Amino acid sequence: MYRKMQSIRKFEKTASTFFAEGKIPGFVHLYIGEEAIAVGACANLRDDDYITSTHRGHGHIVAKGGNLKYMMAELFGKETGYCKGKGGSMHIADAELGILGANGIVGAGHLIATGAAWSAQYRGSDQVSVCFFGDASTNQSTFHEAMNLASLWKLPVIFVCENNLYGISVSQARHQTIKDIAKRAEGYCMPSLTADGNDVVTVYEHVQEAVQRARNGEGPTLLEFKTYRQHGHFEGDPGAYRPKEEVEAWLQKDPIPRFEKYLTENKLMTAEELKQIEAEVDGEIQEALDFAFASDYPALESSVQGIYSDIIEEARSR
Repeated sequence: MYRKMQSIRKFEKTASTFFAEGKIPGFVHLYIGEEAIAVGACANLRDDDYITSTHRGHGHIVAKGGNLKYMMAELFGKETGYCKGKGGSMHIADAELGILGANGIVGAGHLIATGAAWSAQYRGSDQVSVCFFGDASTNQSTFHEAMNLASLWKLPVIFVCENNLYGISVSQARHQTIKDIAKRAEGYCMPSLTADGNDVVTVYEHVQEAVQRARNGEGPTLLEFKTYRQHGHFEGDPGAYRPKEEVEAWLQKDPIPRFEKYLTENKLMTAEELKQIEAEVDGEIQEALDFAFASDYPALESSVQGIYSDIIEEARSR
């Protein structure tokens, strides 16, 4: 889990640097500060379990086992990227790892994750589906539709709310009257809780319990983890809407130093071992960068490829 957290942090810092230099196109939304949630959750999952992600999806994909080289190439718009350079930062997917896609549409993952959970139930599989989403998306109808259906049919889906306290520049207090989003589960007779999203061990333990319930056919769970994005909503956002005192207070709760302290104080790892992992991750990030730089941009004619399914094309040719 420590290696995954470092991989996410270093991947995101690299993306921030090259976006600032104008070398990464489009919008970039970074996961820095929220690493404990993706890592703690995905550490409970198998390769064949499903996840759905958001516009802030790099962390989820890395935590689920995504290939750093393909991810980096996609950010740079290269043909060797996960989506052949057409998806960019917000639309990375890997079906072989159950990563059903990051998504630029707020709230889109709720129904996709619920559908994946239904497919597992229908096939008699013990696969589970984890839906990552932000606080503001719980105001969308998709959230309530998904919660209702998942509860009604006891689907094996875990709804993981990454409450970073802001919907773009709007604080939670200005778009919701409730303090804890987990309470919304009461309307659907669904187990729920609110916990510290910057403590990876806490996240791991709560998701572990929810995953076990889902695999046993006991239905869905809503987990709300309070956290904080250390950068703006998107790269280039100065974040002037957030009080400096608030930002400083949350920086003191950075999940990576907290986990380092936990590991060393409990004699699970030494400081030297942590530094060794960090150095290895640095090398992996550099390899991913080299791969992206060495890759070609997609050919112009490929812009119309992969747009329609083969079934539709065959039907049109008849």
